[in-house]
Amino acid sequence: MVFTLPESLRALGLQNKRLIHGLLLRASAETLLEAAADPRHLGAEIGFLSVLHTWGQNLLYHPHVHCVVSGGGLTPDRSGWISTKPGFFLPVRVLSRLFRGKFLAYLKRAYRRGHLTLCGRLHNLSQRRQWAAWLRTAYGQDWVVYAKRPFGGPEQVLRYLARYTHRVAISNYRLLSMSQGLVTFRWRDYAHGNKSRKMTLPAREFLRRFLLHVLPRGFVRIRHFGFLANRHRDAMLCQCRKLLPAIPYCVALRAASSYTCPQCHIGRMIIVERLTAAQIQWEQARSRVFDNSS
Repeated sequence: MVFTLPESLRALGLQNKRLIHGLLLRASAETLLEAAADPRHLGAEIGFLSVLHTWGQNLLYHPHVHCVVSGGGLTPDRSGWISTKPGFFLPVRVLSRLFRGKFLAYLKRAYRRGHLTLCGRLHNLSQRRQWAAWLRTAYGQDWVVYAKRPFGGPEQVLRYLARYTHRVAISNYRLLSMSQGLVTFRWRDYAHGNKSRKMTLPAREFLRRFLLHVLPRGFVRIRHFGFLANRHRDAMLCQCRKLLPAIPYCVALRAASSYTCPQCHIGRMIIVERLTAAQIQWEQARSRVFDNSS
């Protein structure tokens, strides 16, 4: 799931990164938790992780939150598991309106307490009448919430996010040339069929766009909520595993010459995929995380 900050609020985000990014993570998380707990929708306590991204492929400021959400959750008394309906999680229109209301409510409180920086072209918003008119416009917009089941399964979407969690706004492989004060890089135009394009910018403009995505010192951009929240994750995961049917499986991460299952020492292993060294390290790290949480 993806929660996106509307374009009309992005100038405010650039002047108040810590506050706006924090509200984006908080409002999106509360939206998911509240909507999922509603008996009219799912009636369960879900678990999910949220990752803040601030860039688009063209390096412009585009703050949004990726959420990897469980396909169900615990009953209110945590004695059972409620699965989502096939092909459906939560109504996107409900999520959009709830997200908008929560974010703008927190934003109004920050304004009343004088926590917002309003300078440059936003200076007129320091006048209450101008602020109220601007806020009405924000309420009148449709806020984008995207929800879709990953085509390649949960591991595929985790691999996708893992490529961005600890990286900067652009990877080296996308840089094509740097000469005569110009920088050329590759980007994907999602608005026009996901086409691969080239963009050339003056070095100064390239650096300006790149530095838009430097987060405030100490800001936590990966957060966990619901039954995955840090304060009780171990106990909640243990309870989830008890309630969910166990599906044993064997994954071959050893050399191809080892054909006997390392778990049961009876079954014969079948090679389904050959992994690179980087993929093996990632799988081993993921296994350690799940072992420590169980």
